[in-house]
Formats: sequence, C-alpha cells, structure tokens
Amino acid sequence: MRAVGYQVSLPASDKQALLDINQPDPVASGRNILVKVAAVSVNPVDAKIRHSMQPEVGQYKVLGWDAAGEVVAVGEAVSLFKPGDKVFYAGCLTRPGSNSELQLVDERIAAIMPDNLSFAEAAALPLTAITAWELLFDRLELQQPSLKYPRPVLLIVGAAGGVGSILIQLARQLTTATIIATASRAQTKQWVTELGAHYVLDHSQPMLAQLQALDLAYVTHVASLTHTEQHYSDLVAMLAPQGKLALIDDPIQGLDIMRLKHKSISLHWEFMFTRSMFNTDDIQQQHQLLTDLSRLVQQGQIKTTLKQVLGTINAENLRAAHQLIEAGKTVGKVVLAGWD
Repeated sequence: MRAVGYQVSLPASDKQALLDINQPDPVASGRNILVKVAAVSVNPVDAKIRHSMQPEVGQYKVLGWDAAGEVVAVGEAVSLFKPGDKVFYAGCLTRPGSNSELQLVDERIAAIMPDNLSFAEAAALPLTAITAWELLFDRLELQQPSLKYPRPVLLIVGAAGGVGSILIQLARQLTTATIIATASRAQTKQWVTELGAHYVLDHSQPMLAQLQALDLAYVTHVASLTHTEQHYSDLVAMLAPQGKLALIDDPIQGLDIMRLKHKSISLHWEFMFTRSMFNTDDIQQQHQLLTDLSRLVQQGQIKTTLKQVLGTINAENLRAAHQLIEAGKTVGKVVLAGWD
C-alpha cells in the first residue's frame, strides 16, 4: 500500500521530511477493523511527533491521527462494524498513523461517520471533537448541575483552532454555559462568533480588564488550548473560587500550581490518546461520543470545522500542511483527500 512517512526528523520545508513510500498491507484480526483511508486531517500532534520522535534505523514512521474512510475487512471479534461501513476516527498514538491507504483501527475508538458529510468534511472532526468532548464533560464536568456553578461561564483560550472550533459548538449546543472565546485577528474573531461564542476577548492583550468590561466578575471554567504559560496569571485571576482549569498544550516553563491553592482551583489535563494508549476500561466511550457527535452533525446542530483542502494525500501536500500547522495561523482544520 502507499503511505507517507519519514526516517529522520527534519524541518517541514525539507523534501526529506516526509516521503512517499510503500508498506505491506495490514491484516485485520481481533477487534481491529481495516479501513481504506479516503481523507485525513493534520493536527499539531503530527508536527510535534515528527520533530521529537526518531524511527529506528531503516524504519519509517507514518503519522496521521484523523481519518475517514471505508471498512474493507474486520477481525474475528469485531461486533460494531462490517465491510462497507463508512467510518471516522482519530486512531492510536502507538500505532502506524492514517497517512496510508490502509489502516488498522480498534473498533472501540471509531464510529459511523455522518451521512451528510463528505469524507473530507468528516476527517476534520474526530481528534478535535474527542478532545473537546472529553474537556467539557470528563474534565470540566460541565454537564453536571452544581450549586457552585449555577451560571457557568466558560473561557476558551485559543478558540479559533481545531479544538476550539468544535469546543465552542459543543458548549453552545449541550451546556448552559456563557461562552467566552479568545481570538486576536479579525478573521478569527468573526469565526468564533459565527460558531456560537457569546463574547470574544483578545488574548494578545491583558484579558482580566476585558472580562471586567463585560460586567463579568469571573469565569468558572477555563479550557486553555494554547500558550497556557503566557496567560496563566490572567487565568488564575479570572477564575472563580473552586473553578476548574483544563489544558491540552505543553507549557514550556511549567506552571506554579501553588497559585491555585487559595481559590481551590482544580487543574485538569486532557490527552485524547490516553484511553487508546492504556486500553482503559472505558475505551469504548470514544466510539460512543463519536456516534453522538455524528447524530448532532446529521441533525444540523454541529458543523464540520474543515476550512481548507490542500489536495490529495501525498508527501508534498502533507509537508505543506505541516508548515501551515507549525505557523500557528490556521483557522479550523486542514484536510487532504484522495490518493494520486
């Protein structure tokens, strides 16, 4: 099968950074489904791993953790899918990625894709939707009514990117929270407003004063998606006593967690690969939440966050996608669809 991989960690602009290769066809067994990949999207994790993980000598690392395609074979223990099903999923960090014509995926982390979306539109959703869903409901627990938060206020830092674009929609459709998104450019401010944010703050400026200008004393929940260390002081100041702070990025300098003590602020990490990496008892929750997401999309409550299709799946186009992601200026999701 055709695939795109690398042997040496190089800048995305280098022609050797990602290469068109051929790999053996995988075979479905156990609870695995074999998917003919039709479209993939590119996420920051792809670039992070390309930078940091060197394959064994002579081996290729295949990236890609977002895909949509058709099931062509199933393992003997599979019960959720059959050949011919159209599925979407984010895959597992410890397995070969979706930048290949065929991919083995545990059935418990995949779902039937929305039938009103194309493969490209569906491929934009899984990784960011799982991250956003787990942030909202597993980490921040926004679905649970609480005397502490009778009027929850959710702040989403870096809201115009892939995770933020789906997080705003889920929060607007499935919670009662007032949603405050942060964005710094006219284009991104318009995007997050269209997705359902009630208010927008400019994260390139001090945010506490902007919050106070809205006549809001505090926020109860924070989903910090990028540059957490830069905004940390503002976030601690903006959070209500007993508030919740959840993050997905990797603060370079670390965080002084003692600053959270006096307000009893809880700190939560979200890493959507945890369930698949550790085969947790509740791993099938990812199948269920993607199934619920598919229903919401089909009902018109959630829309795809696809913003740009860069062409077919090959090394040249994937290098271009990695460069866009690394520039940190993308809005929504970047997708590649089909094979040359």
